[in-house]
Amino acid sequence: MPWPFNHFRKPRLPSRGTIEAIYGMIVTQAREPLFYREFGVPDTVNGRFDLLVLHLWMVLRRMRSVERAAALSQALFDRFCDDMDANLREMGVGDLTVPKRMQGFGEAFYGRAAAYDLAVSVGREPLALALCKNILNGEHIDKARLLTVYAEAALAHLAGLDDTTLLGGSWKFPSPAPAGA
Repeated sequence: MPWPFNHFRKPRLPSRGTIEAIYGMIVTQAREPLFYREFGVPDTVNGRFDLLVLHLWMVLRRMRSVERAAALSQALFDRFCDDMDANLREMGVGDLTVPKRMQGFGEAFYGRAAAYDLAVSVGREPLALALCKNILNGEHIDKARLLTVYAEAALAHLAGLDDTTLLGGSWKFPSPAPAGA
């Protein structure tokens, strides 16, 4: 009879390398210059934050369909929070203000994620309106529609990945190049 000690084993946590690989892809894609040149995303701290949130939301949305992805999803969100905290401190935000700003980041993420989840379930135009409001400051619906086509392509790409590839971080986002560019 085998020893029963395996019943006390902690759940296996995702490797730091996997977390960094996936989060690195999210950050790299959010910094892609085409978003700022062709899609009208403001090249500001807020614009970059909003693109980061969009890409994180897309990845976490796909991971919700994978039973064994809960720990990795949480680790990615925690990595995002650590990154936001480090950025605030680098920008000189004081220790007493950081928690309040972090709460704001969390609220912004969850608010946008809820809006995007609802919009994507309804159709292209509602998603364009949500992206226009949250990323393009309510302006340039034509650019928001381009961003929507990209987001749909990215969501479809992520949906097409097998679970092992997705969780292993051995994939890339599709190009954000607008059709015909």
